[in-house]
Amino acid sequence: MESLEEEPIDRQDEPPTSDLSWLQACLANTVQLHQEISPTQMQQISPAALAYVGDAIYELYARMFYLLPLQRLETYHRLVVAQVRAETQALHLRSLIPHLREAELEIVRRGRNASTGRPKRLAPEIYQQATSLETLIGYLYLTDIARLAELLQKLHLEQE
Repeated sequence: MESLEEEPIDRQDEPPTSDLSWLQACLANTVQLHQEISPTQMQQISPAALAYVGDAIYELYARMFYLLPLQRLETYHRLVVAQVRAETQALHLRSLIPHLREAELEIVRRGRNASTGRPKRLAPEIYQQATSLETLIGYLYLTDIARLAELLQKLHLEQE
């Protein structure tokens, strides 16, 4: 009878996580997941709806970033949760501001103004910045995947 024990993983053959070209290709391939949206339709989408989409795309990005090297599910979860926290998203937004174009800055402003609710844990500005980042990511996901990938690669996600 064969052993059901798994063989140890040789991590030397894995792509380095600092080389995000594979991640950009993965993100670009997700373009097929959404329908074509006209400029008129795009203007009708609320910043809150863009943030809703951006939140999902940002979390997918973080999950893909930490996929390699292979780790336990608990480790994946801990790493991703640290990145999707409002505080971390606010830091990421601030790091991207110098790289943003005028139209992107306008989307960030709209996202900030769309942030609602009374935060309990953090200052409202942190939630506004996190919502702004999610709004920008949602907008770029729907309009310019290449630009989204370019900006996401500028983020400095923490390695364990």
